[in-house]
Amino acid sequence: MIPRIAFDPTAPAPLDGIRVVDLSRLVAGNMVSLQLADQGAEVIKIEDPKVGDPLRAWRVNGLSLHWKVYARNKKSVAMDLRPQAGRDALADLLASSQVMIENYRPGTLESMGLAPAALHARNPGLIIVRITGFGQDGPYRDRPGFGTLVEAMSGFAAKNGYDDRPPVLPPLAMADMVSGLYGAYAVMVALRVVERGGPGQVIDLPLLDPMISVLGPDAAAYRVSGEKPRRTGSRSLTTSPRNVYATSDGRFVAISASIQAMAERLFRAIGRDDMITDPRFRTNTDRVRNIDACDGAVAAWIAERTLAENMRVFEAAEVTATPIYEIDQLLEDPHVQERGVLVEAPDDEAGSVVMHNVIPRLSETPGRLRTPAPGLGQHTRAVLESIGYDEERMSGLAAAGVIREG
Repeated sequence: MIPRIAFDPTAPAPLDGIRVVDLSRLVAGNMVSLQLADQGAEVIKIEDPKVGDPLRAWRVNGLSLHWKVYARNKKSVAMDLRPQAGRDALADLLASSQVMIENYRPGTLESMGLAPAALHARNPGLIIVRITGFGQDGPYRDRPGFGTLVEAMSGFAAKNGYDDRPPVLPPLAMADMVSGLYGAYAVMVALRVVERGGPGQVIDLPLLDPMISVLGPDAAAYRVSGEKPRRTGSRSLTTSPRNVYATSDGRFVAISASIQAMAERLFRAIGRDDMITDPRFRTNTDRVRNIDACDGAVAAWIAERTLAENMRVFEAAEVTATPIYEIDQLLEDPHVQERGVLVEAPDDEAGSVVMHNVIPRLSETPGRLRTPAPGLGQHTRAVLESIGYDEERMSGLAAAGVIREG
């Protein structure tokens, strides 16, 4: 059973005292601020008073599940930044903050009178994360940049899928996720600089650059060999055997025998000791060169047995193999359950929502699920009170439609 947890707003965490103002929308910025919020930072989402973060509109059976997962541990301030009064209120909030995250097109922040230089004049230690598709400079700086475009342009799609079929985009917001993790790391580096007496700084975080970085040595390999990466399905062009293999009962096993000792262990497990000395399969280079024959031998053996039969053999032989899980099988896995990789958190609308736990684990200062995702404008009053706004001023902003209280 997936462990049930209770939100604990009083739980201490290592980033207590760090205030993050998140102006971003959709995935990448929310991924940055989620990592910080899970470790105790006070993350304040600035949302459009009418519709909120567009992530709220990504619904499953009427529930904003993306929002519930990626906005946990955060606060919501509903504030219209188009009127000057809204921008002034934002500037006041940023004066007492350590981090700001935004994903406007380059130049938008400047047109709002909130250029980094102006913000640093009032708060020299402020760290400003600027998320775009292609960066703050370069010929493509003004292009709109969703993750899909970056996944296509980076070279990822060109090498994903099968050689006899069109390129395949990932079925998740991969570029946003990767950039979000890079962004959270960059914030921690910048916070360390400030901690040691250095200045706040601007973090230029495009989606494209991090996506290119995770493709490894593709550029170097092309320069050396003149060969472009090609689509190989689940195979690898650097190690063999490595693939997905069908079992007799319609399930699939994934195997990665990426070191020599593991390949030999696999061959012994399937009763093919001869492959260890066969010149076609003796080394990894030999196996990659003869990948069809190598894969064929492994696939034929696996195809004669059920998933359970295969896994009994592989586990006994300590072969690096695992079933391909559907989501229901992942939820039922005893390892996932015992470690609490996924937890079931209480929810006012759904009763409970399953979501990933805080990752990674820290032995002495683990992050916590402190609060559920906020309602639109739920924390507007409390946050503005914390920077000295009185009732009269807040009432005036609310009457002018600049702020909304949840």
